[in-house]
Amino acid sequence: MVLINGNGQWGLSMNRFFRIVSAGVLTVLVGATAATADEYLGSYVARISEQDHQASDGYALDTAAQMVRQDRANWHKFGNTDSEDENDPWFRTNQQRARFEKLLGQGGAISAATPTAMSRRFRSWRLA
Repeated sequence: MVLINGNGQWGLSMNRFFRIVSAGVLTVLVGATAATADEYLGSYVARISEQDHQASDGYALDTAAQMVRQDRANWHKFGNTDSEDENDPWFRTNQQRARFEKLLGQGGAISAATPTAMSRRFRSWRLA
């Protein structure tokens, strides 16, 4: 899917982006404990939508890492999902999500373009 905003700008879908990011992050997270860095652990898709830009108690989130954590809390804890969100076995508890947010907040874990892409309001079309 290609996303096009109101100004005619386009980019990769967040769906594909988060599938790529999640696979890499999962390798690092679990790799630190039991697996080796080159072992494929799995992936999931997360669409970062408006509901993921707000904390559970209503304040606006500032970072991409916070939004990803909120997306996983919305999935596992609150049942507030987006149609493209998928289950994952890694971020079911608040402690696991906090560790994930901390990892994503470290330098180099998320590209500089990610927060900008997550804050834009895209309309999406499926192009053939």
